[in-house]
Amino acid sequence: MLLWEQQLMALGTCALVDCRPRAASSAASLSLEEPRAGPERQTHDSLCPVGAPLLPLHPPAGSAHPSVCVLRPVNPREAMSCYITPEGSGLRWRGCFIEAVNLKSSNRNPVVQEFESVELSCIITDSQTNDPRIEWKKIQDDQTTYVFFDNKIQGDLAGRAELLGKTSLKIWNVTRRDSALYRCEVVARNDRKEIDEIVIELTVQVKPVTPTCRVPKAVPVGKTATLHCQESEGSPRPHYSWYRNDVPLPTDSRANPRFRNSSFLLNSETGTLVFSAVHKEDSGQYYCIASNDAGSARCAEQEMEVYDLNIGGIIGGVLVVLAVLALITLGICCAYRRGYFINNKQDGESYKNPGKSDGVNYIRTDEEGDFRHKSSFVI
Repeated sequence: MLLWEQQLMALGTCALVDCRPRAASSAASLSLEEPRAGPERQTHDSLCPVGAPLLPLHPPAGSAHPSVCVLRPVNPREAMSCYITPEGSGLRWRGCFIEAVNLKSSNRNPVVQEFESVELSCIITDSQTNDPRIEWKKIQDDQTTYVFFDNKIQGDLAGRAELLGKTSLKIWNVTRRDSALYRCEVVARNDRKEIDEIVIELTVQVKPVTPTCRVPKAVPVGKTATLHCQESEGSPRPHYSWYRNDVPLPTDSRANPRFRNSSFLLNSETGTLVFSAVHKEDSGQYYCIASNDAGSARCAEQEMEVYDLNIGGIIGGVLVVLAVLALITLGICCAYRRGYFINNKQDGESYKNPGKSDGVNYIRTDEEGDFRHKSSFVI
């Protein structure tokens, strides 16, 4: 029951209230500046700004109340009713009434690791409806699906979620696919403002798995070298760091005097470590660590060897090859000069065309090979 005349106010309204008895009320005698003066200013942080409307809400005649009261700002998500608090007293009277359903949440951006449980907080702070209709919806990839509808859990949360109290939602064994926006909607038929909703953003963090690392085994001095590190499971996206002989490498070798003999750049977003020109000091055991807010993982150590180019050895090897080729060529020439290849050719021709008759007539036929014995010897 209202102590004074009921006056509906717009949501978000802030006003000063004349709460003197009706007989003593005079708009001219009450200035909006009045509550800002004196020690009371230090005890009230919700006074309305200058120019706020003056509401003639009067207590019953004969009531002894201070002459100036403060009407707290009306927030659609925090209050259903606005109250008049007489300055200098601990009393509270309801001076106006807003018939509206309002929601709030204790955490609008919950963050949880995969396979844990989480509560999506949705609390009705004000409502005149005893049994409002509750709905939860999931918004992901521009698609909206029901999570709680018709008093039961729907979709992929069936069997691992439940309603807490009247409106909050608890999810067990969350997975990375549960990261989304969740909208709590309440419909209160007995309120002038029947519908209110609140959106909660759930973030499920996933620990990185062992990254894949690629390290060249051997690189000559002065050449470029690129080391790769990649991980595809972590959420949020992991950052990468490289280590050499268990010593962390900076993103730029020039920024650390300890690595003045090296020339490399590390991209912590992509996991690549690029040497513009390797030195002997860059030899060692390398490994990479992928990390995010949920945890970290590292790959196994791999060795990269930086070796000097042996110019004398290379020249010597080329000379040896040339000498071998020269010897082979010389041997072939000698063989031709001595007639090895020519004699073999002549022998073959002698076999086919004998130069001397031995008294035997050889006739070549197609049926019996190259030659056939046609005559007999006479002794």
